[in-house]
Amino acid sequence: MKLYSELAEWWQVISPTADYVDEAAFFGHLFEEAGASTILELGAGGGNIASFLKHDFEMTLTDLSPRMIESSKKQNPECEHFVGDMRSVSLDRTFDGVFIHDAIMYMISEGDLRAVFNNAHRHCKPGGILVVAPDCTRETFKECTDYEGHDAPPPDNRSVRYIQWTYDADPADTVFNYDFILALRKGEELTTAIDRQLCGVFPRKTWLELMSDEGFDAKAVKDTSTNTETNDRAEIFVGHKR
Repeated sequence: MKLYSELAEWWQVISPTADYVDEAAFFGHLFEEAGASTILELGAGGGNIASFLKHDFEMTLTDLSPRMIESSKKQNPECEHFVGDMRSVSLDRTFDGVFIHDAIMYMISEGDLRAVFNNAHRHCKPGGILVVAPDCTRETFKECTDYEGHDAPPPDNRSVRYIQWTYDADPADTVFNYDFILALRKGEELTTAIDRQLCGVFPRKTWLELMSDEGFDAKAVKDTSTNTETNDRAEIFVGHKR
């Protein structure tokens, strides 16, 4: 996916860290309530959520993309980083909590989800907490087309405008299409990029059952950190390791 490879250097312009302050506070409250002090984030991307959580928790960050890990290191140099697949990365230690933000959307089969939850269970201390934040479930998914854009703060002279086109070519399967058309300006230079992605979509029941199967007492929790626009996240899933 171009967003996390050749366009990784643009990540902080495409998705500014400041946009995550409310989400980070919401997730931080869940970990505080669970008494967590050490957190493993699987699929941390550019480290935007971690940039807030690191002030209250010891964060260890993993991501499949080496370029996104490098992006995260720039704003989270005090955090430990590892390159690895959330389904299989092994750090040979356990944490008070495991956090998976919207990178979970790239798991496109039940087998993928099961592998992630199994790996989270292996890295979670007994009684520890797992917080998983998919963008949507099958029940809340909506097709939409959104336009967004950001300008980097001075002295960075870069700007991005992009269209996100979300649609489901086959509602009978477990994937939907998530396409980006981007215009990237650096000074007077303008380039364009198209990034076509597939994401997973599953019923609420599937999330809860798979988490339970892999050793977590799971529940859905209303997400109070998002707005009410199309496809804003309505709920997340929280599990405690049995």
